[in-house]
Amino acid sequence: MPTWNWQQADWPHFTYDAAALAPLEQQFLRLTGEFVGVFRHLRADDRDSLKIDLISDEALQTSAIEGEFLNRDSLQASLRQQFGLDAEARRILPAERGIAEMMVDVYRHFAAPLGHATLHAWHGMVMAGHRGIEVVGQYRKHAEPMQVVSGSVSAPTVHFQAPPSARVAAEMDGFIAWFNDTAPESQAPCRRLPAPASPISISRASIPSRTAMAASAAPSLKRCWRRRWARPA
Repeated sequence: MPTWNWQQADWPHFTYDAAALAPLEQQFLRLTGEFVGVFRHLRADDRDSLKIDLISDEALQTSAIEGEFLNRDSLQASLRQQFGLDAEARRILPAERGIAEMMVDVYRHFAAPLGHATLHAWHGMVMAGHRGIEVVGQYRKHAEPMQVVSGSVSAPTVHFQAPPSARVAAEMDGFIAWFNDTAPESQAPCRRLPAPASPISISRASIPSRTAMAASAAPSLKRCWRRRWARPA
């Protein structure tokens, strides 16, 4: 019996229950609509401050998942420099500078087609200052398994094991093709979320489009990879 998701016969074409997700989608529309509505009425300097806060929060949480805890002040200073909001020269550590560079690149180019070169460039940015990584800006090549583990060295608990390195390039070919082919203006765009069934406190015009949402909180868009690989049951 397969242990990991990528060992299942229907990988990567999983199914999901659309009805079970509907309430969450409605909540998503309401909250993002309110957010975009408020964002549009902020002053320019307040927008910049909110943008820095949102992107830095995303970067901090992403790094924390990997067990890396960044300096918030250093990260925000780097983001402000990247956006041209702070001309003051400051000493910023490589880790904060690297992830800030990646987040700003995602923010500015969220709608561009995804490709291997983009992923490699992002990896090079986030690995800035990490000397213990053998391969930077490329897909892994080592023969030993890549695992998520906890516990002692003598008796580890394996929570997940990724596909072997020999499969990574082909898996990423498939992922990139799917991601680009299901974009809004592509040959097989993913379905749009329906408008909320119940009245909400904002006009329907405030329900965010992909462009409007990205303009305010773009860094999370490519990180979430758009829940499109699965199909309704």
